[in-house]
Order: sequence, then C-alpha cells, then structure tokens
Amino acid sequence: MHGGSPPSPEADPSPAELIAARPHLSRHAFDGLVVEDVPLATIASALGTPTHVYSEAAIRRRYAALSAALQATRLDTQIRYAVKANDHLAILRLLGSLGAGADVVSEGELARALEAGIPAERIVFSGVGKSRHELVRALAYRIDQINVESAGELAELSRIASELGHTARVALRVNPDVDARTHAKITTGRGQDKFGIPASDIPGLYAHAATLPGIRPVGLALHIGSQVMTLAPFRESFAVLANLAEGIRAAGLPLDRLDCGGGLGVAYVNEPAPSPEGLAGALAASFRRLGLALLLEPGRWLVAHAGLLLTTVLRVKQGPERPFIVLDAGMNDLLRPALYDAWHGIVPVRPGLDEPLAPADVMGPICESADAFARRRPLPPLRSGDLVAILDTGAYGRVMASAYNARPLAAEVIVSGARWATIRSRQPLEALWADERLPGWEAASRPEAAHCRSPQIFPPGGAEAGLFSRGAGAELARPPGLAPGRGARK
Repeated sequence: MHGGSPPSPEADPSPAELIAARPHLSRHAFDGLVVEDVPLATIASALGTPTHVYSEAAIRRRYAALSAALQATRLDTQIRYAVKANDHLAILRLLGSLGAGADVVSEGELARALEAGIPAERIVFSGVGKSRHELVRALAYRIDQINVESAGELAELSRIASELGHTARVALRVNPDVDARTHAKITTGRGQDKFGIPASDIPGLYAHAATLPGIRPVGLALHIGSQVMTLAPFRESFAVLANLAEGIRAAGLPLDRLDCGGGLGVAYVNEPAPSPEGLAGALAASFRRLGLALLLEPGRWLVAHAGLLLTTVLRVKQGPERPFIVLDAGMNDLLRPALYDAWHGIVPVRPGLDEPLAPADVMGPICESADAFARRRPLPPLRSGDLVAILDTGAYGRVMASAYNARPLAAEVIVSGARWATIRSRQPLEALWADERLPGWEAASRPEAAHCRSPQIFPPGGAEAGLFSRGAGAELARPPGLAPGRGARK
C-alpha cells in the first residue's frame, strides 16, 4: 500500500509507539497530545476542526538531516524541494530560508515558489505536460533548469526560446525502465510510464539538443517514483544515469549536472525505511567518479511527518462486527487513504493511553464508501466530541484537498515552539459559490434568480455552532430566529 501497511491490524503500531517515533509530538498528563509545545486541544478550541497542523521543528530537523548526509559525501549537491508535496507559502518560505530551491511542475507552483522568495536561479521546472504558456513563463523568469521529457517538447522549447531571444538551460529526463517497487499510481520510471525519454534515445537527442537554437543542454534528470522504500531502485537507476553521462561526455558534449529526482520513502507505519545517509552513499558510489553537480528533489521526506490532521469524532455508530468512528474530516480533507489505500496513524488527543485497544473502522462523513481512514484499527474507546489526530499528513494532504460534498476547505496552522499561527483560515461557506454565475438567459427569464441569496453568516460561538457548522468554531449559517447559546468551542 502507498504509505506502508502492516501485515495485519494486530501488527499496527500503538498510539504510544507512533508518538514516540515522532520527536515533535508528545503526550502530557493534563494537555494530552502536544505538537512541539502547543496542545492540540488549544488549537481546536480556537479554530475548530478539521484543521491541518504543521511542526516547523520537524521540517527543520528533516532538512538538517538530509543536508548533513549530503555534505558528508563532499559532493556538489543541491536540494530542490518538490513543491507538489505541500505548496503553502509558509512551508516554501521556511525551506527556502534553509537553503532549498524548488522543483515545480506547473505555472502555479512556479509562481508560488517565487512569491515565497525562492530565487529563479534555484528553480527546476519538471513535468510531462508543460504548456506553451508555462514554458514562456519559465524562460521569462530565467529559471535554473527545464527538465525536458520528449523530443516534441525539446523542439517546441527551442522555437519559443528563439522567439523570445532567450536560452533555455535543459536537462533531458531519462526513463531508465526501473521499477521503484512502490504503489503503481506513483511509480514513474518504468518503460510503460508516461514520464521521461527512453534511455536508448538519450545520446542522440542530447547531441541534437546541442545543435538547436535557444537550447543549452546542461545535464540529465530522472525521477523513478515516490515513497521508494529500499535503496536498490535508486542504485539501479543511478547506474543507468551514470552510464549515459559518461557516454555523452565521451562524445565531447557539455554536461554539467545530474538531477537525481526524489522519492525517498517515509515510515508511516514505523516500518524500516531508507535513511538520508543510505541515499547519500548510493549517490557517492554512483557518481563520485564523474565530478558533476548533483540535484535532489525531495518532497514527502521533508514534510510528511511534520503535518497532522486534527479532527473531531462526530459519533460512534455500532456496526455488525465493530464500531464505526465517524469524524468531521473526510476524503476531501485527506485523499490519500481513498486514492492509494494509504495507512496513516490515528491517535486520540485526550490525555492517557492506558485504556485497552479494540478494532474500529475510522470513517469520514462523505457520501462515498471510499471515505475511510482506517479499517479494523486498534484504538482506545472513543466518544462523540473526542479530538483525534491523523498523523503524517504534511505531504499530499491539504494540497490535494477539495470542496467535494460542498465542504469548505480546512484551516491550516504552523507551530514553532510555544507559538502557533493560523496560516490559512477555514474557507467561508459562501466562498464555495462566490465565483459562480448564472447564465444570462436564466437571469433574463427569472429576474429574482439574478441575485442568489446567501445564508446569513454568524461568527463562531454558542452551543448551536456544533449543530450548524462543520466542526466546532466554523463560521456557517444559523437558521433565522435561533438565538445564540453557550458552550461551543471558541
């Protein structure tokens, strides 16, 4: 399964084991589950749920570990964070301040990286389907490198660069036909995958690129997939890359760098996972003799463990075999379990974990049977109103979220020591249709329909907020005539 899975529910790590393996998490006798020095109950009381919470210390710790492992090799290495993993400006600004560049796969990600202060000379543009407009923008900003994935893209880029009077720094993305042995939906280096150029075509296309106007070939690139849990696929693909590089240089063509992609796996289930030191060793063994600059594009490994989804139990519904724990977070907030059958740790926020564990199905409220976060998960008894943390959601969590079932997007928070800040407010209900318009003929035939009436919006507070809001503290509509009450989280 994508994200790891124990062989049976009985082999699931306990909540205490999950917390112990994540240094930014701890459990206090009175405050319950704490991120760095901030109780999650405090955040829920202020903002309601569901809310994505990120630990700045966890990101700093992961970046420092990867950077130290690379520096120990004494190779010329550079980190380009894969923006698709989590594109929030606060995350990008933090990683940029630590020295990371950006690996982007769209015009929007390029704009976000620049807005966050990452300089164009530290940005790589990847992706199999770049539009003409995106190539124009990449050239206009004079970014560091464009990873070209086909002969057709190379020809188009040459035409555009010539029209603009620019020179594109290009790396050809190699498809090494290596199985990353990860989830089928996120493996990208096999021959049947849509990504990259077959290795056998690279020497001729690289030589052709050197003759094209507006093109400066600078290297080769590859990325074999995400959540790679052993080093063998890396070593195998690096060998293909090194052999191609040696052949290109032997032909007298310039080649300055190799972009080795990302994919380093994360231990969602506390399972064995490759270390930064192991990856650095594979890089050194494969490329030291070449003396080339090496780019790495980690995403998940840097940010996954740093995030969690804070959610509330709406109700406990007894099923024929075990209870259904229904949360106020759904697959619209965290898609990975529904899309990839991904495993995420689930931990109660309240103090104490000494109660006996029993299997339960943890579900979201969406009208889809796929809206399930866990099945037969051993958990302590949970009750309506309990807070729960779904762990390791910092990568491919909020960034893949949607408003499916007309559910507003969750808030986002970042924690730094004893401080925390809201970095994205919960989406207001009326924002769901704010950019929608009725067709002109509908407005002409029914004048009253030209202005759709919005429900009255009330600030959070009052006992009825839990009845008419998505999670405590959300700002949603209260039916006319219902007076404010007391007791809801504020």
